[in-house]
Amino acid sequence: MSDGAVLHVKGRVLVGPEDVRDELWVVGGRVSYDRPAEARDVRTVEGWALPGLVDAHCHVGLGTDGPVDADTAEKQALTDREAGTLLIRDAGSPSDTRWIDDRQDLPKIIRAGRHIARTRRYIRNFAHEIEPEDLVAHVAREARRGDGWVKLVGDWIDRDLGDLAPCWPREAVAAAIAEAHRLGARVTAHCFAESSLRDLVEAGIDCIEHATGLTEDLIPLFAERGVAIVPTLVNIATFPRLAAGGDTRFPRWSAHMRRLHERRYDTVRGAYDAGIPVYVGTDAGGSLAHGLVAEEVAELVTAGIPAVDALAATSWGARAWLGRPGLEEGAPADLVVYESDPRGDVRVLAAPRRVVLNGVVVE
Repeated sequence: MSDGAVLHVKGRVLVGPEDVRDELWVVGGRVSYDRPAEARDVRTVEGWALPGLVDAHCHVGLGTDGPVDADTAEKQALTDREAGTLLIRDAGSPSDTRWIDDRQDLPKIIRAGRHIARTRRYIRNFAHEIEPEDLVAHVAREARRGDGWVKLVGDWIDRDLGDLAPCWPREAVAAAIAEAHRLGARVTAHCFAESSLRDLVEAGIDCIEHATGLTEDLIPLFAERGVAIVPTLVNIATFPRLAAGGDTRFPRWSAHMRRLHERRYDTVRGAYDAGIPVYVGTDAGGSLAHGLVAEEVAELVTAGIPAVDALAATSWGARAWLGRPGLEEGAPADLVVYESDPRGDVRVLAAPRRVVLNGVVVE
């Protein structure tokens, strides 16, 4: 659009679950619900509009072997943009992607610094690998590098045990979370298994990624503390393949991974029914493709979460949780327009009609 151009979004604008409007205007890259007095060079887009989608667990700048070059990171971000993802919580990356902040055509990123893992207890080249006595110092460092979040690896396979096990003593993780909070950062943790969750939640953690180990006895604790989960069900779908690869060397771990996979939908629905905040995240990056946000929303619906709440988990609700605006008056105009009402069938999210970022139609 040219300088002084105005975008008119006409149809139904889903500002929130109870706030549906007939139109909005984009003036100077920002949302307005008042028709401009002297609108010229008006472009009209019709359809059902949502705030730009959120992928709350995504890794821009990360590949299967660790950090990737800027061209690859750009392709990852563009793939997410094409899918309608305009806000990313980057849940751990070894790459410096600050250059993306200067690109008005790429999704906005909220960074959690680099993963912090126990020595030899995570994927090679992904994380800082340290011992417990260094945890507080590394959390402080990543809190300063990130955008208000820090990412821990809460559990991983213990090769001596042959199964998933917690990575950190309770005292160490409690001190580290307290330090992050002192510095104004929230903390999240990768957790597949059951055994690390109670210590992390009682230590004050803010979010758990994957949360496949969430059990009936732990659900009330999560709900009481307001700890959110990001289930990444499109990633959990890979568990049977991972388990098959470990059958010979780590049969106990393989059986555990299969159990976690089998109950994944019941786990997510149980969390939702208890009032635990649930948000959309794909775990894109590493071995998983980017641009899967629509599939993750559909997975939440398959798990039993109502469509409107699954939409909230990737739009207005997720944006509020991350402290970023939706389609409020004066907010940056980041939105996605669809052919039909996504509340009726969330699968429409897989086919955006138009993507608008910073007030510009980019797709």
